[in-house]
Amino acid sequence: MSNLMKWSPFFDPFDKMDEFFKNSPAISMSKQGLIPPVDMYETKDAVVVETTLPGADPKNVSVEIENGVLTIKGSSERKTEVDEKDYYRKEIRAGQVFRQIALPARIEEDQAQASFENGILKVHIPKSPEAKSKSIKIDVKKDN
Repeated sequence: MSNLMKWSPFFDPFDKMDEFFKNSPAISMSKQGLIPPVDMYETKDAVVVETTLPGADPKNVSVEIENGVLTIKGSSERKTEVDEKDYYRKEIRAGQVFRQIALPARIEEDQAQASFENGILKVHIPKSPEAKSKSIKIDVKKDN
């Protein structure tokens, strides 16, 4: 008897694996395009957002901040030398990239800077002066 399973249109042994990758936080799809994962953190003076954009050309990526919302748009291309392939799996995605993130603190939108290195987009947005933490000296009065 053979160890091979007969193919059935009602049972695909890879269904669960497909479902896992579709719901994976590494990268997901929406109607707008690929939704890249982000890391967002706060330093003393700024809010920093980092995201991976593998295969994206920085010339095809735009970063906009409006009303406290960061929007990242772009495209990821996959150039191959062979047009026809007999794929067993095809999970590497190419296409439009779209992500919007609400920023958590008052920021200086017009002072934002973005850099792209090794497939990672890093957006540095300075906090507005009123959003930075301030130390207040406490005067202690002695009772007479």
